[in-house]
Amino acid sequence: MGPQSAQTPSHTGGASETTPPAFSTATTDTTLSETLITLRKRKRILLVFVLLGLIYGIYRAETQPRIYEAFGRIQVRSGSSNEFRVSAVPGMASDSGQRMLTEVAILQSDSLMLSVAREMDLANNPDFLGGNAPSTRASIDDPDVRQRTIHQLLGGLRIAQVQKTELIRISFQSLSPKLASDIVNKIISAYIQRSYETRFSSSQKVSTWLSGQLDDLKQQVQASQEQMLDVQRRLGILGFDPNHSQITASLEQLSTASNDAHIVRIMAESRYRMLSGMDPNTIEGSLEASGAAPSQLNALRAQLATARATLAQMESDLGPNHPQAKAQKAQIAALSTEINTEQQRLVLQAKENFLAARTNQEETAAALEKEKSDAYKLRDDLVEYTIRQREFESSRHLYESLLERLRTAGIEAGLESLEIDVVDPALLPATPTLKPKSTVVLTYLFMGLVAGVMLSFLLESLDTGLRSVAEVESIIELPSLAIIPRFRRSTAEVPGQSTTARNIISLAQPKSQFAEAFRSLRTALLLSSAGHPPKYILLTSATPSEGKTTASTNLATILAQGDARVLLIDADLRRPTVHQRFGLTSKIGLSTLLAGATTLEAAIQKIPEVPNLDVLVSGPMPPFPTEMLSSEAMRQLLDHAGEIYTHIVIDSPPVLSVTDAVLLARQADAVVLVIRHGKSNKHVVRRARDLLLRSGAPVTGILLNAVDVSSPDYYGYYGYSGYSSAGADAETWQSRTDSRSTGDSGEVKR
Repeated sequence: MGPQSAQTPSHTGGASETTPPAFSTATTDTTLSETLITLRKRKRILLVFVLLGLIYGIYRAETQPRIYEAFGRIQVRSGSSNEFRVSAVPGMASDSGQRMLTEVAILQSDSLMLSVAREMDLANNPDFLGGNAPSTRASIDDPDVRQRTIHQLLGGLRIAQVQKTELIRISFQSLSPKLASDIVNKIISAYIQRSYETRFSSSQKVSTWLSGQLDDLKQQVQASQEQMLDVQRRLGILGFDPNHSQITASLEQLSTASNDAHIVRIMAESRYRMLSGMDPNTIEGSLEASGAAPSQLNALRAQLATARATLAQMESDLGPNHPQAKAQKAQIAALSTEINTEQQRLVLQAKENFLAARTNQEETAAALEKEKSDAYKLRDDLVEYTIRQREFESSRHLYESLLERLRTAGIEAGLESLEIDVVDPALLPATPTLKPKSTVVLTYLFMGLVAGVMLSFLLESLDTGLRSVAEVESIIELPSLAIIPRFRRSTAEVPGQSTTARNIISLAQPKSQFAEAFRSLRTALLLSSAGHPPKYILLTSATPSEGKTTASTNLATILAQGDARVLLIDADLRRPTVHQRFGLTSKIGLSTLLAGATTLEAAIQKIPEVPNLDVLVSGPMPPFPTEMLSSEAMRQLLDHAGEIYTHIVIDSPPVLSVTDAVLLARQADAVVLVIRHGKSNKHVVRRARDLLLRSGAPVTGILLNAVDVSSPDYYGYYGYSGYSSAGADAETWQSRTDSRSTGDSGEVKR
């Protein structure tokens, strides 16, 4: 393909390498300026709703009915019956604020309204019904009539508590001043009557209930008293005092005696066991140590010792067989026998004392247990007596209390009606109550404005069209290359003007905003790739009728106004329109060239108005357009054209309609997605962008077409409308292109 092959990476399978990075915008927050832009965009809706609110407000101000309002005041106070009030639980009286709210709710109750409507026959009152008397007499007992009458009565009624007081203000609005005052007075009267009847009935119910309770309590008091007397009889005393009971004193004495007997038994047992188990020679010493009564044992032992000493002297002096010695031995034997007898007597005496002490302890403990049993039985009787006495006192106290309250219930029933006082009865109002006309008009004017604003933002949220650069960039995530303003061609034909000059606006009006916008597009495209401007430029759209043919013809014309040679190819083989814009024949074109019936040089057509612009029209419609555009012949055609021309602009079919644009986009250096302002759907455009990016097409950016530059969204974009560049001639443009300048008077703001 020559030296240009490096500039067509799509031809070598590298189209994805030149794909620009994903573009995103951070301007997504709703700001005050965006809100004002939305309101300016929907200014017609705002004006319509404001005008409707103004007209309706004037109508309501002029036709508002002459309504009379009568009011009265009543005082709802605690009353003198509070000190006699029957209250099941003392201290449970309701708070004053809650009580007043309750009374206000009672004044608005359906039952009270029904009684007022029934007594005043409001269902058949023409003044109450707005001057329209029923043809047949209506009955308030009819559910529909009752509901309608009560609803209408509550609609004109206003009841409110006067703050920080016990006063309630009752007012009613009606077309008749007399009816308004009569209804207020009747409501007050019915409320007082209801209050008296309700409280009297309540007190009567309490009295009836108390009378039944008193009969039961009286029987309980009598039964409790009889049970208490039975216990007193069983105790055998009246007015029993447990602090001075004989049984209690005996119990204390027996307890002391039992303790003493226990100690004596322990001491006797200890003495017995000591004497029975010790050495007989030491018994006398143990008795003295224990403090027992002295015995003859020591004296006998002294005599025995003396006798033995005497015997020893005699035996040494007289001999053992001397009669005196033998007599002394007999005396010693007698003393030994007497000592043994005395020892046995002491042990036997200790044992007898021990047995006696033990018997005494046992008998004393038995007596104590018996006394305790009697005391326990007495305690049980005393407990039962106390319980019966308390039951009797409680029943008697409750009976006396209820009897006293029963006597006060009748008095309270007569005092309750005094709690409600009429402070101000309702009088006939002198003048009707009318709202200021200015207030009515301003109210409905404001309501119309609010409704218009709400509808404007609702329509804005439901609008799926792409209408602003910021919205397009944030949703499509691609940069905007240029904004093409809406242009209406004049239907009047200028004599001698060619078809090209008439259809190509950039030729017909080179100093217009339309032409300047395409110069901005030209600048953006030529500076979109670093190192070299794009050679193959493809323009497509998501759906038909978005202006891609207009964009491609005008872009090719602007590119050809310099020294660059430009070829415009109409690749829309299904609905071609390029030849119509230039007034060319379509007998020979792209289809015949791809079919091999002609050559490129024979198929191209010159444009006299733009010498550097050649056009390759679509030619006859082929049976298989997609196969022809994806063929090897198409690739060779583009390679051959790239060697001849500086730029090749391709007008392709819509992306979502057929696959032709996706196939051609892979062979382009720059793909421009044309979006028609207010027509393109954001979801459809996003789908087209995704198809192009997934196919590896080098999507350079978007072109927003047919923009109303007077719209608030684009205020300031074409602020230079009074100034048009006259220096965008071929020489100046060529010099700027060669120097790769980044400045252009029509460059789009990103």
